[in-house]
Amino acid sequence: MSHASDVRLTEEERAMLAGEAGPAVRKAMEIVVALARIYGARHLVPVESVQVAGVSYKNLGDAGLQFLREWADEGARARVPAFLNPAGMDLQRWKELGIPEDFARAQAAVIEAYTRMGIAPSLTCTPYYIGLRPAFGSHVAWSESSAVSFANSVLGARTNREGGPSALAAAIAGRTGAYGLHLDENRRATCLIEVRAPVRSIADIGALGALAGELVRDGVPYFRGLDLSWTRRPEEALKALGAAMAASGAVALYHVEGLTPEAGLPEILPADVRVLTIHDLTAGYQKLNGPLEEIDLVSLGCPHASLEELGEVARFLAGRHVRTRLWITTARQVREQAERAGIVAQIEAAGGQVVADTCVIVAPVELLGVRSLATNSAKAALYARSHSGLETRFGTTEQCLEAALTGRWRGP
Repeated sequence: MSHASDVRLTEEERAMLAGEAGPAVRKAMEIVVALARIYGARHLVPVESVQVAGVSYKNLGDAGLQFLREWADEGARARVPAFLNPAGMDLQRWKELGIPEDFARAQAAVIEAYTRMGIAPSLTCTPYYIGLRPAFGSHVAWSESSAVSFANSVLGARTNREGGPSALAAAIAGRTGAYGLHLDENRRATCLIEVRAPVRSIADIGALGALAGELVRDGVPYFRGLDLSWTRRPEEALKALGAAMAASGAVALYHVEGLTPEAGLPEILPADVRVLTIHDLTAGYQKLNGPLEEIDLVSLGCPHASLEELGEVARFLAGRHVRTRLWITTARQVREQAERAGIVAQIEAAGGQVVADTCVIVAPVELLGVRSLATNSAKAALYARSHSGLETRFGTTEQCLEAALTGRWRGP
């Protein structure tokens, strides 16, 4: 594949594709150009940052590890700032979480291959909490579904949902094809969702997102009537909404009237757009809940928890002790901030664990004897079934923490 006449390339890009920058760059350019051609891109766009998925050994296996090592051996190096999605374990405390040693060894080898390629082991799905916040209108190549949704919708940056190899190729080539959500015309709403149901918690937001994602599939919804005045941290609600829609459908961009940066653009909501109305969240809750009473693991922090969310958990648990496993998953840097603030010590005093670098979906929880999960995350509830075969309970943060304290699920 040496010619790409249908995708206009710059002189530098043609040289990269011809192998003048070495075999690793040529391979990356071949992937980028092939995808650009498949999706009808006329040219490539330089990207400012790349988020690489395909990090957990649980998903990669030996074949994936081999692929990464070979590319690194060929001299593959990221030419733009690039960072990693969560791994399959907490890199520092895997042993106390019960991760088997052979899994830990293989996982460390995966991280080592990526770091050789100059990709930062950030290991988080919320890079925007650790200072990686692309500017409005900037082009990036991100891959984790909730981070893609946040970058597009909340920050107004531009990215498609990259796969593992395509994101890695974009990091090495520094470019991606100009198609999909990189183009103005594809950022317009494809449907208007009138929210008539009361939405008063992160759990309600998750139930709304689970319903909306199923209705919209890979479209671009525009929400009207979504009131977030109940929270002082609307970004966390938007994070949960995007994560739920990306998991129940394949939504990578949404707009919320009065809240998200592109919602006010005159052309974003076409006059003839179809209208859907959500009157009730019951079906969303039913979709995320199984008939489950005994809980093995309570997991909060999907997507990764903010410092404020960790503080909330610590305050709730003060002077109490959990009876079941409790994980709050977060970015390593956020955990360190929480440690300095005394929040980690408070959660650990109650028997909970603040887990960095990983999450309940990409960790091999089935190897830890976990069969049932309670979570406040619609994304975790949906994926825990399909990825890990777990029974799930979904509800508010308070309901989940009560389940951690009693070992049982109470309430609807």
